[in-house]
Amino acid sequence: MAGMRNDDRSIVSWFAFAAAIAALVVAIVGVRDDGGESAAPSGNGGGAPPTITVTMFDNFSFSPTTVTVPTVGAVIHLVNDGLLPHNMEITALGLTSPVVQGSQELDWEIGPFAAGSYEFVCPQPGHAAAGMKGTLVVTESTGTASTDATEHAAATDEMTASQMDALMLGVAQQFPAVTEGHGGDVMEPTVLPDGTKEYVIVAKIVKWEVEPGKFVDAWTYNGVVPAPEIHVLTGDKVRLVLKNELPDSTSLHLHGVKVPNIMDGVDPYTEAPTKPGGEHIYEFVAQGPAVGIYHSHHNAQEQIPDGMFGAFTIDEMPIPQKLIDKGYTKVDKKVNMVLNDAGVIGLSLNGKSFPATEPYTLRVGQVMLVNYLNEGLQGHPMHLHQPSGWVIAKDGVPMDEPTPTDTVFIAPGERYTVLYMGQEPGVWAWHCHILNHAETPEGMRYMVTALIVER
Repeated sequence: MAGMRNDDRSIVSWFAFAAAIAALVVAIVGVRDDGGESAAPSGNGGGAPPTITVTMFDNFSFSPTTVTVPTVGAVIHLVNDGLLPHNMEITALGLTSPVVQGSQELDWEIGPFAAGSYEFVCPQPGHAAAGMKGTLVVTESTGTASTDATEHAAATDEMTASQMDALMLGVAQQFPAVTEGHGGDVMEPTVLPDGTKEYVIVAKIVKWEVEPGKFVDAWTYNGVVPAPEIHVLTGDKVRLVLKNELPDSTSLHLHGVKVPNIMDGVDPYTEAPTKPGGEHIYEFVAQGPAVGIYHSHHNAQEQIPDGMFGAFTIDEMPIPQKLIDKGYTKVDKKVNMVLNDAGVIGLSLNGKSFPATEPYTLRVGQVMLVNYLNEGLQGHPMHLHQPSGWVIAKDGVPMDEPTPTDTVFIAPGERYTVLYMGQEPGVWAWHCHILNHAETPEGMRYMVTALIVER
């Protein structure tokens, strides 16, 4: 079953797991997302353009997604309900609103224009690809929000506590949902006669199931998101063979890994772009320890969020003596958790969105090493309930003094290495603490998983 490894199944019986997972319903602070409110226009002032409110959210959505305006035009009252900058572009009409910063709002007057239907998007990098788009319908009548949006708003506003509880429970009970594809597994090299470890990396587009029933055209390495982990040791001679089966050119950058400048993978400075059907070879000697990422460096604002990223690790991160003295004597389990929030993959952990995210298991007293790697466009404060955490490395560099944490903020491109020890048995929620990245009125979504601690 995708989402749970064989060794994990042997630890947790499905009956106990099903009962325990229901506890997740109350594990995260509930958030009422009013993103479904209708954009009701104000009076038309005897023929004056109506004012219509459109709200923009950090989960890459507009509300409503369909807006109807008269041919005379309208005033679009743009409200940014998130922290990221957003704006609105009606591409076919050549109209782009000013950028609205987080928690700000402004009026944008548009029109007149001809009747018809026009797509609108958020033109910020990666936002439209993540689904932040809608439809503007221009008619001879007064502007209104779409019926679908209005009905959704009414349903949300009228939802009873019992209905919300039932929806949340229903989503939680799907976890871990079965989906096609599992990314991030360790890739085995071909060892050449001189001892060089060779890895073939094929850039290609595949259908990827982010959550149950949601298939996207992911841009991948070797057909999975995240790409297979490449793990080597200091002194290893490494040879990466990049084969491009994409419709666009690309390049391969080793983020956080020491390589010669000519192997840095930044076209057009250190190499020519690898064209469709082309191949490029990267060779270097590994120097560790390192917790790095291999990803595209060509039109990266789209290629990376769409799935072209994977962990590249060298050696094992040493455990500080201070923690050894506290009982952290060895690592029992290692987890790479790659964060994303844009492109076709969207808000996700290791290429999956709740309830399709992977749960993890640990016994009381065991130690789990987690490498957080952020390949998204915004920072994420990752929070694991109950098990204590110690940050032992930043960007692959061991820290002189470990830092205790239960919430660690990972900015785009950053990597943090954290040790967690299982303490009290139970199902412990694990999620991004930007709350609309974790929960909606219909239940948990997006960047949520769980750690199951057993005796």
